[in-house]
Amino acid sequence: MTRNRLYLMLGLGIAAGYGWVIWSSQNDALHSDLTPCLFKNSTGIACPSCGSTRSVLLLSQGYFSKALLLNPLGILMALIMVIVPFWLLYDIILNKDTLYYNYKKAEDTIRIKWVAISLILLIILNWLWNIQKGL
Repeated sequence: MTRNRLYLMLGLGIAAGYGWVIWSSQNDALHSDLTPCLFKNSTGIACPSCGSTRSVLLLSQGYFSKALLLNPLGILMALIMVIVPFWLLYDIILNKDTLYYNYKKAEDTIRIKWVAISLILLIILNWLWNIQKGL
């Protein structure tokens, strides 16, 4: 993937993420059963990321422990939504490639077999936990 394509995809993803969080916060998503999750809507079973939006909303209200218990991926998502826009602007304004370089480095690290297996196991455990919680 090229630098420009990555930055465009990240920018669009961040914009969509903020749009969804703003829409969700205005429509009381914390207390709603409405979900954009195609997997849950078709199977009735929570996916590994179910509850992430509600987790981000709880985090934005200062409820770190509730956010962590709802779905730890929400905290990771919130960190990405806070850090990446500034990092993108830094690279674009100063014509640097730091985000792209670190993305490539992370991609290489994830391709290491034991790292990939560990991450997959963590996602499966999170998925089982989401199912057990009845998300």
